[in-house]
Amino acid sequence: MPELVTIKIKDHVADVRLNRPDKYNALNPQMFKAIIEAGKAVAQDTSIRAVVLSGEGRGFCAGLDFQGFIEMGKSKDGGIDILQRTEGSPANTAQMPGYIWKQVPVPVIAAVHGVAFGGGLQIALGADIRLAAPGTRLSVMEITWGIIPDMSITQTLRDLVRLDIAKELTFTGRIVEAAEAARLGLVTRVCDDPLAEAHKLAGEIAARSPHAVAAAKQLLETAWHSSAEEGLKLEESLQRTLIGTPNQMEAATANFEKRTPKFAERE
Repeated sequence: MPELVTIKIKDHVADVRLNRPDKYNALNPQMFKAIIEAGKAVAQDTSIRAVVLSGEGRGFCAGLDFQGFIEMGKSKDGGIDILQRTEGSPANTAQMPGYIWKQVPVPVIAAVHGVAFGGGLQIALGADIRLAAPGTRLSVMEITWGIIPDMSITQTLRDLVRLDIAKELTFTGRIVEAAEAARLGLVTRVCDDPLAEAHKLAGEIAARSPHAVAAAKQLLETAWHSSAEEGLKLEESLQRTLIGTPNQMEAATANFEKRTPKFAERE
């Protein structure tokens, strides 16, 4: 049986792919588990400096696989209770496939194509940056099944679109084409080959000081909704951890000498 999520690491970039192409990478209990495990694996690997998240086959992720819906929320017969709280995280198992990418300490770039519906969209929303192919279709689709989005949308969509836009998309479940998604803020930008562009961008990020990049993600994730006092204090405290360190000195020296820097790995 093929891996439901694959991870390949090259030049400090992790290529993470949802790998259930015959089902448009639809989410069953096993996929929930595999995505969470993949997120934890890349989060713990300090050699990784950026992540590219994509889907094999014709689409990024079509959302929930309703053939496995009965298993959802149950733990008997080897099933997985997706509403169970995840140890050490504010998110439950259903929320973690999207939320875990916010917990990964390095930038995560989602390369989206085909469809990103329901839970599939919420997984993409967990990434720091989303690049979409021109024909991509996206939808907060849960309302069409009589449910609400519950895969960490409260912690992701709020950072991207106005509240009234979020409400319209959630109340209607309408499908948004890539160009409109970019205008609304659901995706960062539209490009002909999002996977290639994502790897190019990941390579640029991986060439920067890994300590500074990780600190920058921590700063923005933590302070974006905090008070002025909390945000300013965090800027200061994180900066103190960087100034004068070997990687910071190497970045400055290489910049002056107009050469490629050689950075030490994160601890």
